Amino acid sequence: DGKPNTPPPSSPPTTHHPIKTVRQLSIKPPEREKNTVEKYLTVAETALYLNTSDRFVRRLIAERRIAFHRVGRHVRFSVADLDAWLDAGRVEPLTPEMVWRDLHGVA
Repeated sequence: DGKPNTPPPSSPPTTHHPIKTVRQLSIKPPEREKNTVEKYLTVAETALYLNTSDRFVRRLIAERRIAFHRVGRHVRFSVADLDAWLDAGRVEPLTPEMVWRDLHGVA
C-alpha cells in the first residue's frame, strides 16, 4: 500500500480503550441505609468540626461540658452528640417585640 502504520485488511477494526488508573477502578461500597453507622471523631477532628482549638475541646472534656466516649485511653466524639450539643447552645436573636416587652417591664 505504501501507507505506514496501517493494519492489514484482514484484522478487525480496533477501538481505543484508555488505560484506567487505580482511582478510576476503585470499588464503591454497597449502598447502606443512612445513619446506620455512627461516625466517631478524635479530639483533633472534633476541633476542626467545631472550628475551635484542640485545647478548647480538651477543656470541655475536663469540665464534663460535652458528651464523649472512651475507647481504652482514647477519647472519641459522636457526630450526633456534637450536633445536639451545638443545638443546645443556640441562642435565638432578639426581636423588637422582646426588646419592647423588656423595656416596659422595667418602668
